[in-house]
Amino acid sequence: MELIVIALIIVIGVYLIFIYNGLVKARQMAKEAWSGIDVQLKRRANLIPNLVETVKGYATHEMETFSWVTELRANAGAVADDDVAGRARSESMLSEALIKLMAVAEAYPDLKANENFQDLQKQLSDIEGEIQMSRRYYNGAARALNVKVESFPSNLIANNFGFSQMDYFEIENASDRAVPDVQF
Repeated sequence: MELIVIALIIVIGVYLIFIYNGLVKARQMAKEAWSGIDVQLKRRANLIPNLVETVKGYATHEMETFSWVTELRANAGAVADDDVAGRARSESMLSEALIKLMAVAEAYPDLKANENFQDLQKQLSDIEGEIQMSRRYYNGAARALNVKVESFPSNLIANNFGFSQMDYFEIENASDRAVPDVQF
C-alpha cells in the first residue's frame, strides 16, 4: 500500500513538473515571438528617416506630413517593450502615417522614378511583410500560452506560479484593416 502511495505521489509530481515546464516553454516562445516583432519594427523605424528625407527633397511643402511621421516614429520607439497593446496602437498609427507619406509621394512623378525611392519603397514593403509574419507567429505563441494558462489543470499551476495571459498584437481600429488605395 505504501508503495502505491509513493508511486502515486511520484506520478503526480512528474505530471506537475511536466505542466510547469510546458508553461515555461509557452511563455518563452511568446517572448521570443515578441522579440521578432520588435526587431522588424526597429528595422522599419530605421528606414523611415531615409524615406522621409527622400520624399522631402521632392515635396518641400508637405512639412506637416513629415513632422507627423517623425513624431509617430519617436512615439512608437518610446513605448515600453512589454506593452503589447500600446505598441500595437502606436505602430498602427505609424503605419497610417506611412500610407499618407506614400500618398504624398504619388503626386511627384520624378520621385516615383527615383531609384533611391524605389529601393526604399521595396525595403519598406519587405519589412511590412516580415512584420506581418512576426505578428502571426507572436499571436500564435501568445494563443498557445493563453490556452495553457486558462486550461485545467495547468491553470492551477499557472495561477500559483505567476503565469499570466499575453495580449495579442492586433489592429484595434477597423478602418486600419482596410487595404489602402495607393498607386505607384
